[in-house]
Amino acid sequence: MQNRYTGDIGDFSKLGLLRVLRAAGLSIGLNWYLTPDETHNNDGGHTKYLSQEEFLRCDRPLALELKGILDSGKREVRLLESDDILEATFFSECLDFTGMRKAERAEFREAWYNRSLAKLSGRDVVLVDPDNGLVVPSAAGRPKENKYVLPEELAGYYARGSSVIYYQHKARRKDEFYVRQHRELVHGQLFPDAEGLALKFTPTSQRYYLFVIQPRHSSIIKAAVDEMLATSWGEHFCLLRG
Repeated sequence: MQNRYTGDIGDFSKLGLLRVLRAAGLSIGLNWYLTPDETHNNDGGHTKYLSQEEFLRCDRPLALELKGILDSGKREVRLLESDDILEATFFSECLDFTGMRKAERAEFREAWYNRSLAKLSGRDVVLVDPDNGLVVPSAAGRPKENKYVLPEELAGYYARGSSVIYYQHKARRKDEFYVRQHRELVHGQLFPDAEGLALKFTPTSQRYYLFVIQPRHSSIIKAAVDEMLATSWGEHFCLLRG
């Protein structure tokens, strides 16, 4: 996540999903995986949804809150940390590797992550929102690693009793690749007894929300997702099988 994305259609999708889970009685934690704003592209410009009825009818109160932020001219994630938008515990420290060497980056990240664990511990659901999703080999240990989440970081939240959702950007691969990658992650040694679930948000730049579910949360999360898909959200989200 970057501040310049605040209020775009990605925020609408993730916050809409979390509002559904919160309404189902689950406590929510959100680690923005905030990184410094980049300037090499115009990402973050997907805001036309705020004037399109097909999106407004999904969650009009949320859309109005996000419109207010955009109209203010200030795009900062801290403005999203409001009970009017989402009752949740937020972690918004920036994972900024600027000027650091590899060893320094690793040490900084570990301390940053441990603070997030302490802040979000005890939440039923923790969503993590890296720019790109699950780390890829070409980014591991490199300066751009802050744009990804590490499997062991997801496992740390899970080990403390939280079900975990991570954002995954869709690159030039088919759905089957991401579903298979997620299935292999969930059924690996890091997540004993976990269940997986994959949601795809289809408008504009396509994105996935991938769940690693604690057994005790399984029925309530699945029921909440099914109910969401039966509403206007179902025009924009789909459940992936695999």
